[in-house]
Amino acid sequence: MTATKIDPPHMERPGRRPELDAIRALVVVGLVFFHSGLVFDTRDDYYVKNAQTSDAPTIIAGLCVVWAMPMLFLIAGLGSWHSLRRRGAGGFTAERLLRLGVPLAFATLTIIPVPQWLRLKADPAYHESYLRFLPRFFTVRLDLTNFPFILRGEYFEFGHLWFVVMLLVYALLLAALYRWFPRRDGRRVRELLAGVARRRGAVLALPAVPVALITALAGMEEAFAGWSRWAYLLFFLYGFALAADDRLRAAMRRDAALAVVSALVLLMIGMPGFLVAGDAPGADPFTDMTALAIGVRLLYGAAGWCCLVAILGLLDRRRTARAAAPDAAPAPATPPGVAPRRRLYGYLVAAVLPLYILHQPILVAVAYEVVRWDAPAAVKYVVIVAASLALSLAAYDLLVRRTRLTRFLFGMRG
Repeated sequence: MTATKIDPPHMERPGRRPELDAIRALVVVGLVFFHSGLVFDTRDDYYVKNAQTSDAPTIIAGLCVVWAMPMLFLIAGLGSWHSLRRRGAGGFTAERLLRLGVPLAFATLTIIPVPQWLRLKADPAYHESYLRFLPRFFTVRLDLTNFPFILRGEYFEFGHLWFVVMLLVYALLLAALYRWFPRRDGRRVRELLAGVARRRGAVLALPAVPVALITALAGMEEAFAGWSRWAYLLFFLYGFALAADDRLRAAMRRDAALAVVSALVLLMIGMPGFLVAGDAPGADPFTDMTALAIGVRLLYGAAGWCCLVAILGLLDRRRTARAAAPDAAPAPATPPGVAPRRRLYGYLVAAVLPLYILHQPILVAVAYEVVRWDAPAAVKYVVIVAASLALSLAAYDLLVRRTRLTRFLFGMRG
């Protein structure tokens, strides 16, 4: 048996899609704003909490997490298709272990314990030094029931690197499937998907059903930005399937407007439902199996997929329209200011993974000091965001990107 291959007429054209890189950078930078909001959120059990909290961050966060992290998994799936075709299953596995496994291990051993220690330090009665805390953090046991997070401990955690853990494990599973999946079956699946996608709305409605069912029945995991780990696996596989045939990409462009309307309707119904479902004492709309909680999770899951189709379809429409425009006149000179923007874009694209790894320990350390100030919550929030962004970029620029060793440890190319 050999790896699935795609006939050239229907293969996604090679080449980088800059809008996907821009989305990745936007989401990672946006996480600084998101995690800073958790410091002031009433519901979330973040590492550091302000004395005065509000429900507003929960509502705002809900409108962001419905698409942000699913989009990162979808984009990772898209990239996995092209990487697997270039490198094969073995080369892809080695590359993922280097680009994700190495920074995961390095960050877990060095900076991931910091937020947990600062959580304990928030208690005035706690006086343990960081070095004395580390052995307790790394006291772990195996727990295969919590796959893929099989290391458990009283204080141990992967923190915000749950994303890297899932992405690495899902990529390794995909490589195994790609290697042993029969070629003829892969072609049949591709043709079946392309045939179904010819129907208007099919690329929107059919993939939304499994996502909605998993979200409704498996529940939503608050620690993972409000999505089930199995929903993220679906988004990753959807990205892989979308990259395999450009007819699916064309269907997303066609259905983009319908996706916008569907997402808005589902969110307008579902989001208030979350507030109602969580009003009762002890109620948790993320995990409760009441009819109302299951219903709002069903709507939320479907809305998440609709958001992804809307965003990718509209961006691809714009890019395709520009590419199809007739080149009757010579290309104008590069306008002033465009070159610096392009350099900034390239800088941020390369920095995505290091910034993701660095931002939360830095943010928690900043918030640990700022929440003690006698200042309005809005002022504290702005300071936490600004300082965390500045320090994360400084750490990346000065400590990561300038040497081959540190680039390797943070998953960057040499």
